Amino acid sequence: MIDRYALPEIAEIFSDRSKFARFLEIELLATEAQAKLGVVSQSDAQICRAKAPLVDESFVQRVAERELVTDHDVAAFVDVVQTAIGMPAGAWIHHGLTSTDVVDTAWCWMLKDASELIIGAMNELITQLQQLAEKHRDTAMIGRTHGIHAEPTTFGTKVALWVLQVDRDRSRMHAACQAIAVCKLSGAVGTYSNISPDVEAHVAKALGLRAVPATQVVARDRHAEFLWACASLGSTVEAIAIELRHLQRTEVSEVREGFKAGQKGSSAMPHKRNPISAETLTGLSRVLRSNLQTGLQNVALWHERDISHSSAERIVLPDSAMLAYYVIKRLTRVISGLEVDEQRMLDNLASSFGVVFSQPVLLALVDSGLSRDDAYRIVQEDAATAWSERIQLRAVLEKDSRVKLNAKQLDEAFDLRRSLTHINKTLDAAARIVNT
Repeated sequence: MIDRYALPEIAEIFSDRSKFARFLEIELLATEAQAKLGVVSQSDAQICRAKAPLVDESFVQRVAERELVTDHDVAAFVDVVQTAIGMPAGAWIHHGLTSTDVVDTAWCWMLKDASELIIGAMNELITQLQQLAEKHRDTAMIGRTHGIHAEPTTFGTKVALWVLQVDRDRSRMHAACQAIAVCKLSGAVGTYSNISPDVEAHVAKALGLRAVPATQVVARDRHAEFLWACASLGSTVEAIAIELRHLQRTEVSEVREGFKAGQKGSSAMPHKRNPISAETLTGLSRVLRSNLQTGLQNVALWHERDISHSSAERIVLPDSAMLAYYVIKRLTRVISGLEVDEQRMLDNLASSFGVVFSQPVLLALVDSGLSRDDAYRIVQEDAATAWSERIQLRAVLEKDSRVKLNAKQLDEAFDLRRSLTHINKTLDAAARIVNT
């Protein structure tokens, strides 16, 4: 992941230093578990722990240099660790294990930690969205379908629906975290041929993971589920971002991203104030979705394993985790600084000459005794007249001899408050969402 989108707290999880530190802890725990079983002497296990090398940049460099010889990253890692510990105790490092035991358990451990960070960020986003929804619970605006004025809604209702969708994505991420938080230390083809299942159980418990049956590798549907959760989250972020982009268009101008002191919207046009965060989020969501395709293709491996998945995972797993975290944090920042123009929302609502109340007029005409089709055609014609002549629909209706509605009935049909009577159902549902 390029530095621009790699926030340090999640990037560190996938750093070489962190990866090798996890490798080392898995190896030490496995050695200690084998000591409990009498395979390794207690003194040798204690020496391994006491003389285990510090995993720093120097260690990472030594592994890289050794890999030039071994052409195998885990073998290089094991060689460096054994050399640091010394013989004969160091010989017990990696005893009975295959490389993927260590690599896959480390991947699952890293992805579990990353999932928890992402969920924490989603909690923060949900809180910000709930506050925004509540603040604008009664902020009336026009609802649009197909990009065209439809009927009134409130900005709070719109945001409340975002809360509910982000919460569903959070549930998906919780499920993905549970699916990926597993441990596998069962040897070359998953049969525990040279290592006891008790070693796997010991390591899993120590790391807060769950031991699962496997071949040489943990089944990749688990990783695909994690990538799906990231892609779904990204699509939700994009849906919100696209809405914000539309609402910031000059012709609409109902919301605006925050604009900090000293910021420039364009290198050429000083007046520009662009929705750059929303546009960035739209683009990054495409990467999250494309990474999912790789994850799904990685599920099908030859026999007990091949490495066709491995090279791709080095890219898509950390990138998706870091991007998912980044887009949530970036969107949270946008929401917290969002400027909402309530008057502009009302102005836009009124700009279509009242035609957005066509449905209650239609229903009132049906109630007055007209057939639905007759009522529909009358309102359709009068709405077209209102739009083309730029006069209020109510005024057109009042002059139409076919419309037998009194002033009270028309008042009710054009009552904005009546249109918004039941918005609390959605807003209250969003308000009940709690952080987990």
